[in-house]
Amino acid sequence: MTLRAHIKAFGLISVFLTTASAALARDVTVFAAASLRGALDEIAATHPDDITVSYAGSGLIARQVSQGAPADVVVLAHPNWMDWLDERAQLISQSRTNVATNALVVIAHIDTPAAGTMPLATWLKPKKIAMGQREAVPAGIYAKQWLETVGLWGDLQPNLVETDNVRLALALVARGDVPAGITYRSDAMSEPRVQIIHQIEPETHTPIQYPAAAITDAGRMFVTYLASPDAQAILKSHGFAPRHSE
Repeated sequence: MTLRAHIKAFGLISVFLTTASAALARDVTVFAAASLRGALDEIAATHPDDITVSYAGSGLIARQVSQGAPADVVVLAHPNWMDWLDERAQLISQSRTNVATNALVVIAHIDTPAAGTMPLATWLKPKKIAMGQREAVPAGIYAKQWLETVGLWGDLQPNLVETDNVRLALALVARGDVPAGITYRSDAMSEPRVQIIHQIEPETHTPIQYPAAAITDAGRMFVTYLASPDAQAILKSHGFAPRHSE
C-alpha cells in the first residue's frame, strides 16, 4: 500500500472513530443543588456525555422531580431531601451514593472589619444575617442546628434574612446588601467579595452530605463518575471535602 493510501485509510478510520464516539455520547440532564455550581460545571465538561446542569435549591429540585421533571441525575445537599424523593419516585435507591461533604462558615463582605477578639455572638447580634430558608434549604437547616446548639437561635432569629437557596444568601453578602451570612465553605471560596469570619464546628450540626442518584439509565455513568478520583479532585479544588460512605 502506498503512503497516500495509508494516509487515506488513516483518515477514514479517524472519521469513523469520531463519528462513533459522537454517536455513543448521550444527553444527560442533571438537577443539582445550587451550592455545586462551578464545581459541577467543571466536572460535566470533563465527562464524555453531553451534560446539562440545572441548579436550584434541593427542596425545589426534589419536588420537581417527584412531579415528573425530566432529570437523569439528581444531586442534593441534604440526605433528607433524597429520602423524601426516594419515597415518592422509588427509582433511586440502587444508584444512590454520597459524592461530597462540606463545611459551614460565617461570612462577611470583604471590606467588613473582622470581629478580631470580639466574641462572635457580640459581633453578629446587631447585624442582619443571610442564610438559606431554615425548613427547606439544606444550608439553612444546618445553620439553624448550629445556632440552636451554641445558644444563639433566640437572639439572632429576628435578624435572619432567609433565601430560597444558599447562593442567594452568598450574593446578598457579596453585594453588601446584608453584612453577614451563613454559607458553605465552598460558596465562600467561589466569591472573592466575601471573607470567612468563622469556621463553624462540624459537631454542632448533622454531617453535610451531598447524595447523588440516577433517575434514568442514561444518568448512571455520570453518578459513577462523580465518585471517581478525577471528579473528587475537582470537588476538592472548589472547597468540598471527600465523600463519606452511606
